[in-house]
Amino acid sequence: MQRKTIYLLLCIVGVILPYWQFMPWVAANGLNLHVFFQQLFANRVGGFFGMDVFVSAVALLVFARAERASLAGPLRWLPLLAVLTVGVSLAPPLLLYLRERRPQAIESDKAMT
Repeated sequence: MQRKTIYLLLCIVGVILPYWQFMPWVAANGLNLHVFFQQLFANRVGGFFGMDVFVSAVALLVFARAERASLAGPLRWLPLLAVLTVGVSLAPPLLLYLRERRPQAIESDKAMT
């Protein structure tokens, strides 16, 4: 299986699994950010995972900004949108998928000229 396909599958899993847990919570609590953060940091284990995700998201955004030249085009903003709407379960595989697509697009452009 190609890496591009694996990254795309990880994108799908990275949306489904977190929202599988999050949507029932939203149905019960609404988009109450106070309750969200209160429950996220209710104990040290939750705080550990919360801080881990926040740091990972910032590191990913820094990396995505550095990689923007290799993601040139209208899709380069997608990793930022992925971090803000889903999180680090989607954004890294999406960034890697976009990086895999770019060399193929360059090669096909060269073949056409």
